[in-house]
Amino acid sequence: MLRDRLQAALLPAMKARDKAAVSALRSALAAIENAAAVTPRDAAFGLPATGLGVTEVPRREQDDAEIERIVRAEIDERRAAAAEYDRLGREAESVRLRAEADVLDTQLSPGTA
Repeated sequence: MLRDRLQAALLPAMKARDKAAVSALRSALAAIENAAAVTPRDAAFGLPATGLGVTEVPRREQDDAEIERIVRAEIDERRAAAAEYDRLGREAESVRLRAEADVLDTQLSPGTA
């Protein structure tokens, strides 16, 4: 599963102090988690929540295709931002974002790396 590959790649990236990989992997994992969040519809707004875990709600199940769409969106956002930084003459930021996009792209197709 893609989420597992992203999670498994994070620790080695941290140990290698690969800032681009760590940033990209953490961001993608956060985007996946955010997409799994659900809105509590029956919450009593305005009332204090008391008790351990009363504000917790179960996460939505995500299939591999949805997770892949999220990661592809993360890649596309980075590449678009890199192009904009190129246009503005900010090469360092552009290079960093392209490196992050490449890390995520590699995780989408691990057999080709």
